[in-house]
Amino acid sequence: MRVAEVIGSLTLSRVHPLLVGSRWIIGVPYSLDALRADGKGDGEDLVIFDNLGAGLGSKIGFSEGGEAAAPFHPIKKPVDAYAALLIDQLEIVPKS
Repeated sequence: MRVAEVIGSLTLSRVHPLLVGSRWIIGVPYSLDALRADGKGDGEDLVIFDNLGAGLGSKIGFSEGGEAAAPFHPIKKPVDAYAALLIDQLEIVPKS
């Protein structure tokens, strides 16, 4: 699972039939350095399936690849990134 900042939403004019009515957000993943600095996301933007209602500026935990499609099992949905949680507070603990 990775952490991202929500920077917008997306509206599709055409969508796969299994994804009709889905909500999509645009997220910028954080590197560990950016999380430690409490900065902005510094990864490459990506489109994420969202059924949690994440808002602009929210931090979310998201999964990618096969794990992103797991919540829909046994239905196979063509999803590459899935918002799995909303983050209220995040604490980075240094390795000891």
